[in-house]
Amino acid sequence: MDFLHLLLTRRSIRKYTQDPIPKEKLEAVVTAGIIGPASRARRPWDLVVVQDPVTLEALSHCRQGSARMLAGAKAAVVVFADTTKTDVWTEDCSIAMLNMHLTAHHLGLGSCWIQGRLRQTEDGGSTEEYCRKLLSVPDHYALEAILSLGIPADHPPAHTLEELDRSKIHYETF
Repeated sequence: MDFLHLLLTRRSIRKYTQDPIPKEKLEAVVTAGIIGPASRARRPWDLVVVQDPVTLEALSHCRQGSARMLAGAKAAVVVFADTTKTDVWTEDCSIAMLNMHLTAHHLGLGSCWIQGRLRQTEDGGSTEEYCRKLLSVPDHYALEAILSLGIPADHPPAHTLEELDRSKIHYETF
């Protein structure tokens, strides 16, 4: 698959079938997350792979309005960062998330990025604290995001090059 085609056809998937994710595909997704580039090769991320339906249901309440699809997902990858390793952990973890997002699509899996950093739970608490407690994560780790995963129940149409806002591209000066 041509890389530009991969980018155009990747869509956020929020509805999944009940089919399991093949183990080798899940392994490929998380491997893509940890092999990404990181500032000064510090690799501050730790990935928590969740497949237990009870935990996925609990995780679906970690965020106001945006995480409900986790209850129907077959897996989630929760990305935390050891904030003592680098001050650019958000960028490094975002690269890991993107690698997993694109790899999931390449493998025929559906995924959705659920922002966790600086977000609130349904009852107004901290999404980070909720996830840290649920998944027994040490205090010096910060939450970046969650990637929901599953077999897509539907396939939204691809984006097109024609719909891109080319006014966002500037050459030489703004």
